[in-house]
Amino acid sequence: MINRREFLLSSVAIGTLALAAPQLAVAQDKLTILGSVPSLGFPFFVHMLNQIKAEAQAQGVNLVESDGQNSAPKQTADIEAALVQKVNAIVISPLDVNALAPAIEQAVQAGVPVVTIDRRVDGVEGILAHVGADNVKGGEAEAQAMVAAFPNGAKIFHLQGQPGAGPAIDRNKGVHNVLDPMKDKYQIIFEQTANFARAEALSVTEAGLAANGKPDAIICANDDMALGAVEACAARNFTDVKIYGFDALPEALVAVRDGKLAGTVEQFPGEQSRTAVQIAVAYARDKTEPKEKLVLLTPVVIGKDNLDKAERLGETK
Repeated sequence: MINRREFLLSSVAIGTLALAAPQLAVAQDKLTILGSVPSLGFPFFVHMLNQIKAEAQAQGVNLVESDGQNSAPKQTADIEAALVQKVNAIVISPLDVNALAPAIEQAVQAGVPVVTIDRRVDGVEGILAHVGADNVKGGEAEAQAMVAAFPNGAKIFHLQGQPGAGPAIDRNKGVHNVLDPMKDKYQIIFEQTANFARAEALSVTEAGLAANGKPDAIICANDDMALGAVEACAARNFTDVKIYGFDALPEALVAVRDGKLAGTVEQFPGEQSRTAVQIAVAYARDKTEPKEKLVLLTPVVIGKDNLDKAERLGETK
């Protein structure tokens, strides 16, 4: 086992080597793309980058891998470095849609095609395409699943995602689209961000339980927060609280199978990633315009009864 410092140092070294790769790629007359995700500290983005890598290999192109390390300046610097190395295209899930807009605009102005995944940047003209899930519909589906489980009403905690992140904004909107018209029957008695992080969700849920008592359900904007909420409830022996996550991570699928989570929302990140790479490479090769500039997959709620629909079921143990 290597410790965290060694891992980070090795990651920096690998990143430095990766950013040198485009020079070799030019010599081989082979396209090179940048694949950038917000943070490999989140299992969702590890899976996303792995799928970008797999599709890049399938397309026969070189890949510069970028871990944003949950830092907008780091992800911005990675884009700038890739532009210096003259990558042929960029596939990116931006940490913060506003903070990353200037770097993405710089890439577009340099004539480098940019395809965004998962998180859409609306303020920049000229982005080639966006591939993602319809996160508003995902939030609506999550809330509707909770409503179906409590036809007579419920008291709810709502753990929101990272402020400024497009999916967090949209999922929050979807949840409120469903629950606000029925707020007398379905009361959100505690609502706070836990920044998509499990440890933070654990402490936020503990605070919510201490101040408000036991809810009937907890709706979370991702699986890491849902699993943190599970820990907080288990510590108080509140094992009958229905907790809903979002992302259908393998660990969450196991929790659904075992009854620890009531459900999780599948948004097909692998399909998003592969589609984005296909669009970027097709344009970089011969200026093939995408059939659609906006490709949105419709999320579905995964429960015990439809686990077979989960993209990553094969990774569960």
